[in-house]
Amino acid sequence: MKLDREFWKKLRSLVFPIAFQQVMLALVSATDAVMLGMLSQDAMSAVSLAGQVQFVFSLYLATMTIGTSMFAAQYWGKRDVDTVERLLGMVLLFTLPVGLLFTLAAAIAPGAIMRIFTPEPALVAGGAEYLRAVSLSYFFCGISQVFLCVMKNCGRAGRSSLISSACVLLNILFNAILIFGLFGFPEMGIAGAAVATVIARAVDMVWAYLDSLPAGRVKFRPRYLVRLGPWLCRDFWKYVTPVLGNEIVWGVGFTMGSVILGHMGSDAVAANSIASIAKNLLICLCTGIGSGGAILVGNELGAGRLDRAKRYGEGVAKLSIVAGTATGAVLLCLSPLILRLTNLTPTAEGYLQWMLVICSYYCIGKSVNSTVIGGIFCAGGDSKFGFLCDAVTLWVIVVPLGMLAAFVWKLPVLAVYFIINLDEMIKLPAVYRHFKQCKWVKNLTKEEIV
Repeated sequence: MKLDREFWKKLRSLVFPIAFQQVMLALVSATDAVMLGMLSQDAMSAVSLAGQVQFVFSLYLATMTIGTSMFAAQYWGKRDVDTVERLLGMVLLFTLPVGLLFTLAAAIAPGAIMRIFTPEPALVAGGAEYLRAVSLSYFFCGISQVFLCVMKNCGRAGRSSLISSACVLLNILFNAILIFGLFGFPEMGIAGAAVATVIARAVDMVWAYLDSLPAGRVKFRPRYLVRLGPWLCRDFWKYVTPVLGNEIVWGVGFTMGSVILGHMGSDAVAANSIASIAKNLLICLCTGIGSGGAILVGNELGAGRLDRAKRYGEGVAKLSIVAGTATGAVLLCLSPLILRLTNLTPTAEGYLQWMLVICSYYCIGKSVNSTVIGGIFCAGGDSKFGFLCDAVTLWVIVVPLGMLAAFVWKLPVLAVYFIINLDEMIKLPAVYRHFKQCKWVKNLTKEEIV
């Protein structure tokens, strides 16, 4: 299979801005961990567990943005701007109420939410303080992510990356100012990290909206909040419902890993927090390949160039294997440095050392699966496979084994961590077989949306 120069040019123009955007987003968690870790290990662990609420919300947002990408990439490839604007209004209508629900839940019942993740009073108290202060950010985030997703799929990935990255830098700056009370501001500790997030999310939302206003860009038109094109709405939910099921199945299963470790002590929580941050920072290139590959393949499918879309999909899939392997190797090489930079108890540091080793092989499976299942398959509307794959690997194998290992067999923390990180590798044979069947090579566009 020979890929033309245009493929590499287009892929570079998509992958690097998206990967950079993901790095900047991951840096927020990293700086939160470093700054809060300077206060105490419990402060860092509490905010890490409270961050699971944002993670759960992000599952719904991922459903909406994956669905948006499926159709925006293909209709943009067809140069049907009106349908993309209808799509923007429709997805905002589906996103706003959920963002408001998460905002109210975090503001009204933060303690009850935290007790789901841990029984330890210090972590519950710190996490509840964070959730109450950060609650408004969920509403802002829902709006901004839909705008940025449309922007990214309509030839403006660089601008989307610029907005997100600038707001991340703003978040990091206000983190330092408000956590430690710099430049005459009050020292707010955990609440300071939350307020910094709210400020950054608000700027993100306003900037993304204002950037859509100039002529020639995809715009938000209020009439499309109430005038939903029936064909578009029906097709959207036809392909997005399996994605929503997949995100719930995967996300709740992934969160169960945090719940299990949260009941194994603060040392396990702290080590897992650092391991997750390191893994998420390094895997950003793989995420960029998956997202960029999905847009590239979707554009070709929407334009009716199915053979080229298939070739591009094969090229992106192979690239994900190389990227995942390289990421795992880099993580192993950086492990000694990561250990030196952390301020953990000796027990937590011992956990972290081996968690980083486990994360290194996890990166390979995660790179391939996020690119192929979340990118290439979804680009062609093939969203049911991911749901079935995650339902079996997580809820038939990994989660039951993890709970048995932790609470019945009483295995050590590292053995439990190894088990709950097996899911990505278990999926690989089924993913390879399904990829070769090419059910994802499909044009989703219609001649007219009414």
